[in-house]
Amino acid sequence: MFRFASLLSGALLLAGTAYADVVRHPIPNSDFPIARAVEVPDDATTVYLSGAVPSVVNEDAEETSVDAYGDMAEQTRSVFQSIEQTLQDMEMAIGDIVKLQVFLVGQDGEPMDFSGFMEGYTEFFGTDDQPNLPARSVFEVAGLANPGWLVEIEAIAVREDD
Repeated sequence: MFRFASLLSGALLLAGTAYADVVRHPIPNSDFPIARAVEVPDDATTVYLSGAVPSVVNEDAEETSVDAYGDMAEQTRSVFQSIEQTLQDMEMAIGDIVKLQVFLVGQDGEPMDFSGFMEGYTEFFGTDDQPNLPARSVFEVAGLANPGWLVEIEAIAVREDD
């Protein structure tokens, strides 16, 4: 009987409680456009997006060449546009992303072009129109499935259930 009463009172408390919001913790004393941490409430649905890769921007270039997909900034834009479309198809938005894992490839023996990545990234995160910042990790990798790809991004988004 006690267990049933506890469950019933818990359910009644939940029914009268407003849903919690995602909480994004900024990096102290920094304007770098990522969150230090993101808290997701229990009443939210977590959505895991598979790695997204760039789209061809130059049909005349060899499909396995960087020329087919563009430089790092262009590839980053293309990937985030793809992620944005996937989220829209699920009735979500890019601001619903809480975590990103980014894989970047260096080109011609050079290290990854982090500034090119950031050029594309900051068009989607930390803007006046979309101020929500995700937690994020960036890794330099030796290569991706297509030698022309310089970037692949996995995303975790949250749908706040109501």
